[in-house]
Amino acid sequence: MRTIRYGLIGEVVVMAFDTVRTNKMRSGLTVLGVVIGITSIVAMTALIRGFDTSIQESLRTSMGPNTIFIQRFGFTSFASGKEFSELIKRPNLTVSDARALEEQATTLQYVDIELGVGGGPTTQRRVSYRDQKTRPILVFGTAEYFGEGTRIPIIAGRFLSGIELQHRSNVAVLGYAPYQLLFEQSGIDPIGKTVRLGNDQFTVVGVFGKRPSPGNFEVNQDDFVVIPYTTFQRVFGVRIIREPRGVFGTAIQISVVPREGVRQEDAVAEIERIMRVRHGLRLDEANDFDIVTQDAVVRLWNQISQATFLALVVISSIALMVGGIGVMAIMSISVTERTREIGVRRALGARRREVLFQFLTEAAVLTSAGGILGIVLGSAIGLAVHFVTGFPVSLPLWSFALGLGFSATVGIAFGMYPAIRAARLDPIEALRYE
Repeated sequence: MRTIRYGLIGEVVVMAFDTVRTNKMRSGLTVLGVVIGITSIVAMTALIRGFDTSIQESLRTSMGPNTIFIQRFGFTSFASGKEFSELIKRPNLTVSDARALEEQATTLQYVDIELGVGGGPTTQRRVSYRDQKTRPILVFGTAEYFGEGTRIPIIAGRFLSGIELQHRSNVAVLGYAPYQLLFEQSGIDPIGKTVRLGNDQFTVVGVFGKRPSPGNFEVNQDDFVVIPYTTFQRVFGVRIIREPRGVFGTAIQISVVPREGVRQEDAVAEIERIMRVRHGLRLDEANDFDIVTQDAVVRLWNQISQATFLALVVISSIALMVGGIGVMAIMSISVTERTREIGVRRALGARRREVLFQFLTEAAVLTSAGGILGIVLGSAIGLAVHFVTGFPVSLPLWSFALGLGFSATVGIAFGMYPAIRAARLDPIEALRYE
């Protein structure tokens, strides 16, 4: 009995495929909306996932997994909805804040200070060597532990030393972009060479490697020069005071790395306690500084990318809905055209559920074929964008399953009404139908 039932099911599936194959034009027009919707979903998923992977790789290079940044304010404050007019009233961070963390915190291994980064106005100067000159690029000052908090590799020379910080030496570590323009293209070893930074001369002691760019876009991520922060203060006349100086204050941030075996949450709690005491905050007052970690940045980006993906799925679903309405209309016409055929099948012993199953299978086959075509087109679009522009793409298997599942669901959902209508036809009336 079970063998007979499976044989009937197989026959129904074969009939459904035959019906779709013999009406190619109508079938193609029916699933056009489904093809467009699935193509959009797969293509957008490929691009968003690729960009997401690229962003996370860039974050892992720019900041170590355990590095903690303390800023006057940053993008996390804006992301949480704080008003800029309130943020600029916050007091500046100072070198004394960094020294207090270094002396009082028991959970921290390294404490570094960076002038000219971390929010606020930045300092830009041209770097020149002989007859070559860069465009104005970012110049910022750090202490000797800058390399401990970032994963930017040193490809030549070394980083700044504590002695050079104490003596306020005119030494510099070049980013990859100025190194490439001034030295690599000419085949010159940059170590020990003297470059002009604005109106001052600096000796090159090291070169940073190339950093990954988000989405392979050129965002000038390697256009920078690092000098000792003490030299930065002397050369650029920077005085860091506690009082807020509005948007004209010098950008400054403190980066720290916890000791081995210390949980990041414990380090953050201790940093928060020390900074709140130094800033004289009451228990009921919010922090007037930002604490940023790699996990927090990744979580924020994941929220943005997930919201973007959801919005694109909703937009693409409109095309799927249009396609589903087309499936319902065409299947309803098909039921009308095949009324006599349905009557013959019922008269020969076909049950209602077998007729229902046949028409649902036809609808699912139609939309699944559209889904497969949409997956192929969406993947092709994503790969074409990658090869033409270099934009990263990712084609996870779950996106294919999602597209195929969406398309089959549309077929079953919108094919249900015509299928039920076909199953409920009276056999005698159907046989009389002309």
